[in-house]
Amino acid sequence: MSNPGEEVIKERLRQIPSVEKILESPELQSEIGEFSHPLVAAAVKHAVEMIRDEVKRGKAAISNSDIVKMVKNIIVEQTSAALKPVINAAGVILHTNLGRAPMDEETLSFIQNVSTTYSNLEFDLKEGKRSKRGIFVEKLLCLLTSAEAAMTVNNNAGAVLLILSALASGKEVIVSRGELVQIGGGFRIPEILALSGAKLKEVGTTNQTAVSDYEGAITPETAVLLKVHQSNFKMIGFVKRPLINELVKLGKKHNLCVVEDLGSGVLLRTEDFELAHEPTALEALSSGADLVCFSGDKLLGAPQAGIILGKKEYLDVLKKHPLHRALRLDKMFLAGLEKILLYYLKGQATDKIPVWQMISAPVKTLQARAEKIKVEFEKSGIKVAIHESQSTVGGGSLPGETLPTVVISVNTSADISADRLATLFREQPVPIIGRIENDKFVLDLRTVFPHQDEMIVSAIKNIFSK
Repeated sequence: MSNPGEEVIKERLRQIPSVEKILESPELQSEIGEFSHPLVAAAVKHAVEMIRDEVKRGKAAISNSDIVKMVKNIIVEQTSAALKPVINAAGVILHTNLGRAPMDEETLSFIQNVSTTYSNLEFDLKEGKRSKRGIFVEKLLCLLTSAEAAMTVNNNAGAVLLILSALASGKEVIVSRGELVQIGGGFRIPEILALSGAKLKEVGTTNQTAVSDYEGAITPETAVLLKVHQSNFKMIGFVKRPLINELVKLGKKHNLCVVEDLGSGVLLRTEDFELAHEPTALEALSSGADLVCFSGDKLLGAPQAGIILGKKEYLDVLKKHPLHRALRLDKMFLAGLEKILLYYLKGQATDKIPVWQMISAPVKTLQARAEKIKVEFEKSGIKVAIHESQSTVGGGSLPGETLPTVVISVNTSADISADRLATLFREQPVPIIGRIENDKFVLDLRTVFPHQDEMIVSAIKNIFSK
């Protein structure tokens, strides 16, 4: 004779709708249209499994509407990592976690025009035969930096890997201990060296390295003197490192290739924007460096890329290496990079490139925008405060440097913590990422595009009108 409790559980399990029946629910059709039938079906199966487990533990079967809500919550959780636009109100211009350098509409339009049809990516229109990709971008880079030759790969870590693999595999690379840096995502210079097959030879100490340290470490097995710019941290105090021109002199004496990894890379004078000096590719090349590499999606303000400049004899070796093909840039990235480089050549960087628009934005302009936003809030009875603060460049660029900015914080009598406010703003249709400063949640207007001000207003009204 069966246990009455078991019969109740079996009956409740039978009451759970089938996956197919749940998928027919009108409330799930928009999710199916947005995310596909297989993805929603997987969420439904997961929900049904959870409900069955709960019923077996004695919980009553839930209603169809509650099942649909559970499915929707699962979909939200599972699709939270799907790419979507967000508003960067965190005040970090090159926010690595938010995609670093944003693109302007004109550049995106050019990328679209090149990508939605065929292009002359590797075709010589004059000769009517196969050519090589990136030729025009390389010409623009040489014009901007006076380099003998140039090439591009998919990012700066790839650039360093290619240089060392092609020029120093099985040989020694001398690096100062103070320059064995770690870049984003936990990727470290020693690991790139190991992957390339080169042998790392550390010289000097963390804070003190002299040219004599490099010279004392040179052997017949040495191939490269590598200098790595500390672009994502700063050392102060009793610190000494050789200048690139000192290493160049040493490299010539021993017939060694001298490479400088600039990290972020910049083509404008950062001093003109009240920021500390950031070494430029032109400076490194003028000092005699054989090769210089840097990122495209940081201070350059372009799509992700690794840019390598320098002497043609070395670039020719890199271009013939098998890794070059593995690391080469896609047509969309080349198109975006081409457009950005043309802005620099035409003197339009601060007018056209979002990164430099943000860096150069006057505080009085940010203040005026903040005042307009404040007026809109007051119309709805929402009180906000405007404060002066500091933004950062971020993205492994200009460590410790800040820019004056204007932030907005909401004054509310409701008992809402700064962390809870941050969550509420992230949950908006277009997520808004702010920061917590002095135990208050604030929105930094330096990294908010002017056309997004209305979205900020809508979000705050939505949050505080509930």
